[in-house]
Parts: sequence; structure tokens; C-alpha cells
Amino acid sequence: QTTEVTQGQWERVMGSNPSHFKNCGDNCPVEKVSWEDCQQFIRKLNGMEETRKYRLPTEAEWEYAARSGTTGAYAGDLDAMAWYDNNSGSKTHAVGGKAPNAWGLYDMHGNVWEWCQDWYGDYPSGSVTDPAGANSSSYRVVRGGGWSRYAGGCRSADRGRIAPGYRDSLLGFRLAFSA
Repeated sequence: QTTEVTQGQWERVMGSNPSHFKNCGDNCPVEKVSWEDCQQFIRKLNGMEETRKYRLPTEAEWEYAARSGTTGAYAGDLDAMAWYDNNSGSKTHAVGGKAPNAWGLYDMHGNVWEWCQDWYGDYPSGSVTDPAGANSSSYRVVRGGGWSRYAGGCRSADRGRIAPGYRDSLLGFRLAFSA
């Protein structure tokens, strides 16, 4: 998905809006959703569309998409691409309001942390192509930083770990699609 899942999209599928920043509007990212809430949304959306193709991205997919062929800390100029602690005004903003990365993906840096499918664990040693996450853990991976994060915490390579049942105004997600 080119943007984070919005409050309007969440409400159309789930019938309610859990977000803290409700006054931000339908085009702002949904937040205050746990990894488990995201799984419910995905099951319901797949049922509505009679498909099994929507899912959370893996951590490796997320970073590959965020980097969009770049190798630096960010996929471009952070101020042009991200809502973070220097420019967010301590709140989320409508998705797609900043410049996209080279592949047309918005808000990969900042706005809200994004849940990934993977369990959090150490990276495998050696070179790996499209690595899978840990087999189990107490935490799920989040990526991208958010509206309250400092610049270094929005780097393409920065990762966090959060318990899958935790909800916060910093946490949202985007969908991946399997063909």
C-alpha cells in the first residue's frame, strides 16, 4: 500500500475508530492499534473482498520498500519526507502530505510506527536474501519511527519491538499485498 492505513479505511472495515488523533480526519493514519488489531482488520478486509492477499509486510519487505533503492540513512531528505519530532507539532498528519520515496511510497519515515508481521529477534549472521523473522518472541517488529521520534529513530534501518497486544497513538500500519 502506498500509504499507511487511514482512519477512514479502518472505520469502513471495522465500524469504529480507535485513534487518539480523531480530529485529524479520515485521511490521517489510524493509530492506537495493536498487532492483534491489525490481524483482525486484515481478516475482515480479506473476507469483505473475498481474498487472502492482504497482510502485514515482513520486516525485510518493509525495509526494502522504505529504502527504495537507496543506501543512506533515509530514502531522501527527511524534512521533505517525514513527520517527526522536529516538524510534527506532536501529532499525526494526513497520509501522503510529504514527498514519497523513489517508489512512490509515502510516510515510510515518521508519522506513525508501522507494525510488521515478524517476531522481533536478532538478525541472522552472514548474508541472507529476504530473511524471515524470529520463530517466536514476546515482541513484534515495528518500523519507520513516528511523529514523536527524533531524526535518527526514523532511519530506514531503525527497528523497534513492542508486545503484540500494545496500543499507542504512535502505532499504525500499512498493508502488503501478495499476488
